[in-house]
Amino acid sequence: MSTVGAQKKILVVDDNEIVIKTISLKLQGAGYQVLTAMDGSAAVAIARKETPDLILLDLSFPPDVDGVPWDGFRIMEWFHRLDTVKKIPVIVITGSDDPQAKQRATNTGAVAFFQKPLEHDYLLKVIRATLGETVR
Repeated sequence: MSTVGAQKKILVVDDNEIVIKTISLKLQGAGYQVLTAMDGSAAVAIARKETPDLILLDLSFPPDVDGVPWDGFRIMEWFHRLDTVKKIPVIVITGSDDPQAKQRATNTGAVAFFQKPLEHDYLLKVIRATLGETVR
């Protein structure tokens, strides 16, 4: 049994429960501890409290209850304002087919960009590389 990913925490931020469950199962199967958030304010709060090793972040979110128009770019901007969070690598996962989304995500600090539907094996490979893990 491989110990790749053991004890590493990954925060998955998406407003779609099915996406969260699917990604969570894949990550847990690979040995990661998974934290989840379904909106921007929860993502920022969890990232501050738990200091994950990596964040998987969707770009599109409905407005929060108070009407704040959170999106993945705004969430990344908040992450960069927090000393304990700003160095955590962010991988963007999105259903958006906006050709400028990838460039904007990279400019905002994302280390990788995936369009949904996800290719989970490749995503895991990129996560392992981002975390500096090697697969034996």
